[in-house]
Amino acid sequence: MAKNQVQFQRGLSLPQFFSQYGTNEQCHSALFQWRWPSGFVCPECGHVGYCEISARGLYQCHRCHRQSSVTSGTILEYTKLPLTTWFLGMYLLTQPKNGISALELKRQLGIGYNAAWRMKHKLLQVMKERDDSKPLAGAIQVDDAYYWGGEHNGGKRGRGAEGKTPFIAAVKTDAQLPCDSLR
Repeated sequence: MAKNQVQFQRGLSLPQFFSQYGTNEQCHSALFQWRWPSGFVCPECGHVGYCEISARGLYQCHRCHRQSSVTSGTILEYTKLPLTTWFLGMYLLTQPKNGISALELKRQLGIGYNAAWRMKHKLLQVMKERDDSKPLAGAIQVDDAYYWGGEHNGGKRGRGAEGKTPFIAAVKTDAQLPCDSLR
C-alpha cells in the first residue's frame, strides 16, 4: 500500500522554523519579500522609488510621500505583539494535525488569553478567506463525518446520536495519483 501523501508531506521542524524566523528582523524581511517580491511598490501610486524610515519601520514613496509598512493593510497592522510571536503563533496553529486551542496558544506564546484568542481567530479567518478565493477543481475526494464535541456517556451511539454535527470535507488530489493511494 502506498504512503498517504497528505499525511506524510514535508513539514517545518521547530529548529528550522527558528533558524528562518527566530528574530524580528528575519520576520520583517520575510514579510517584505512576500508583500513586495520584486521590491517596494507604493500602494497609493504604484511608484517604486522609496526611502526607509528605519526608526519607525516605515517605507515612504518618493512620488506621493505615502508611508506604509510591511504590516499595513494586513491582520498585523495594529498589533502590539512582536512579529516573532505572530510567526510562532502561525507555526503552532498550522503544524499540529488536530489544531491548537487558544488556551494552549496562550501558554506556548506567553501572552494573555484574549490576545491568543484574537490571534487564532484572525489567522483562521485569513486562512478561510484564502481557501474561499481558490475553489477546488479537478480530481476531488469528498467524505462526510460527524463531529462530537467531547466525551459523552450513555445515549445512542453512531450516526443517530444526539448532539453530533455533520460536516463534509473535500480535498483536491493530484490527477496523476489514483484516488485509492491516498487512503
